[in-house]
Amino acid sequence: MKKTIIFSAFSLMLSAFALTACSDEDFGPDAPKDWAGTTTFFESDDEQGFQTYYNPAIGRCGDPMPFYDQKAGSFKVLYLQEYEVNNPYNYHPIWGVSTQDGASYKSLGEVLPTGKSTLEQDAALGTGCAIYNEQDGLYYIYYTGHNPNCKNVEAVMRATSPDFKTWTKDVFWMLKGDDYGYSPVDFRDPQIFLAEDGLYRMVIASNLKFAEFKSADLKTWEHVGQFNMIWDRMLECPDIFQMGNYWYLVYSEGYRASWSRKVKYMMATSWEGLKACFSDPGANWPNDGHEGVLDSRAFYAGKTASNGTDRFMWGWCPYRTGATIHDKNINVGAGGEPNWSGALVCHKIIQHSDGTLTLGEVPAMAGKYNQKVDVKVMDSFGYNDGTLTGDDAFVLYNRLGTHNHISFTVSTSNNWDKFGISLVRGTDSQKYYTMVVNPESEGIRKVNFEQEGEEGKGFIEGIDGYNFARPSDNIYNIDIYTDNSVMVMYINDVCAYTNRIYGIQKNCWSINNYGGSITVSDIQVSQY
Repeated sequence: MKKTIIFSAFSLMLSAFALTACSDEDFGPDAPKDWAGTTTFFESDDEQGFQTYYNPAIGRCGDPMPFYDQKAGSFKVLYLQEYEVNNPYNYHPIWGVSTQDGASYKSLGEVLPTGKSTLEQDAALGTGCAIYNEQDGLYYIYYTGHNPNCKNVEAVMRATSPDFKTWTKDVFWMLKGDDYGYSPVDFRDPQIFLAEDGLYRMVIASNLKFAEFKSADLKTWEHVGQFNMIWDRMLECPDIFQMGNYWYLVYSEGYRASWSRKVKYMMATSWEGLKACFSDPGANWPNDGHEGVLDSRAFYAGKTASNGTDRFMWGWCPYRTGATIHDKNINVGAGGEPNWSGALVCHKIIQHSDGTLTLGEVPAMAGKYNQKVDVKVMDSFGYNDGTLTGDDAFVLYNRLGTHNHISFTVSTSNNWDKFGISLVRGTDSQKYYTMVVNPESEGIRKVNFEQEGEEGKGFIEGIDGYNFARPSDNIYNIDIYTDNSVMVMYINDVCAYTNRIYGIQKNCWSINNYGGSITVSDIQVSQY
């Protein structure tokens, strides 16, 4: 006991010495003495759970299955629950959240458990869809049962519920791919919609083909046929819907090349015409200038649901791994597969006059981030009264909080000006992270992700954006939302860019210019 007391006293003396040795610029594990007046880098941590881009306190979200529940008047977003360590065979139970607006969520907990043994077809669960059947007053979940111990590694299964709380698995019903000439290994991701003839259709992803079934009652299904995927690429998580005069098939392209592994869509004026698009995709891309791409590589497995007024899309933003913030922020899976699962990101579907789609800001987001904070210039180079001129010009702003809405307008002086927005930037940073609005040509822009600074690697291939048209007036209205390490940027309702960037909170940010000149105006930061 006496030795313990002596050791504790000695420890206290060392702690006191360490505290007196710290300067205002030494952050340590606690907050610095002057958050408002300092600009050096701080290695911050995420909260345990995210509430805007939802992430459970334990584990992560995989492949969302959104559904608008007309009886409850709310969206329910089911997802595959991923843990740090999954059971080798019994994994990915279906959990869920409910939301009115795509900006705030309430957990529903576990909705559908996995099978209990390693011999059951649904030992592990894969994605699917939920739908309400007015004929029998039951909710249905059609999902993927996955088990490498079974003859059919993947099969389509279902469960029903009268109240969306208590679910009963239909152990006597199953769709197996090899019964219809499809792969017994890849036969997954069932999606149901109501077709033009008043019958339900189910589309299932198989090996380079989509399988189509039809039903009048959501119970008995008849095989209709198949239609192509795109060339040699497996297309996952199909979602089919009609919006106005157009039909859409949204899919996630599983091709591992960084330029291709993204959420995309095809469009046509009929369901039959939509299927025909895949016979010659090169000739039938949407006329949007970017082959139907909807977001960056950090948004995957996107599927939609509509309340009759707005249609929203949910996907997941992958987590990153590494020893430090800087390791994680460039570990984006370039040339390979990013980490599976992450936080739910919700966008609003924007349909343009020609039928093409882009993703935009969820309306409720601005209302949630409603506490305005002061924006102060902390450092600059080549900056004068809102104008940035010359190479490497920048203006550095004060520290951000944990949840931020940054909005501003950039006006460029010509058709070739290049600018960027940097996060996790301090006056002592050797590395920081920039979304560069890059001129691919005089009329085309693309968001590139770069690790800048003296020790930065520059362009990070695995997380670049997609082409979009330069605004004719050279005015860019930009909104950026962050929730811990998840960041989404919107530009003029024509570009959505999602990324995972660790260390955003409690660090400074900047707007940069790379030649020519830009004018920055209407800068606001709001939090909650």
